[in-house]
Amino acid sequence: MKLYLDLCLFYRSFDDQSNERIKLETNILIILLGYVSTGKAHLVNSFALEFENSKNPKLENKIKVSSLLSYATDYIEYDEKIVTRSITLEKNGIMSMDALHIACAEYANVDYFITCDDKLIKQLKKTMNLKIACYDSIDFIYREIFKL
Repeated sequence: MKLYLDLCLFYRSFDDQSNERIKLETNILIILLGYVSTGKAHLVNSFALEFENSKNPKLENKIKVSSLLSYATDYIEYDEKIVTRSITLEKNGIMSMDALHIACAEYANVDYFITCDDKLIKQLKKTMNLKIACYDSIDFIYREIFKL
């Protein structure tokens, strides 16, 4: 199983854990990273994830996320095909950085793109011709891991 995790999911662990949804999404990240560490899943990193993470003003968080991204078995480097695809996705209403992540995930031929961004998931459901399955983290864990 090949996964591309949106950066917002990596940053969930730094959010207020008193919120039940945030706590659940943080635990899902831990489960997914457990799958990666045991070889049940492969994590994809990309120039887009690295770039977005580099823009975080909180150095400690940036370093921790970089450490998690280092578990990736695949790295997607910049390619004009990715940019072209992201522009097409933007024309369908997806925000530029999100479009770049989706294009990277498609380029990597992942099985799943996983995010905790509700607005993005809503927009992706309206987008035709996606080449990958896109889930919010909670739906993914229930449908694809627990098979509920």
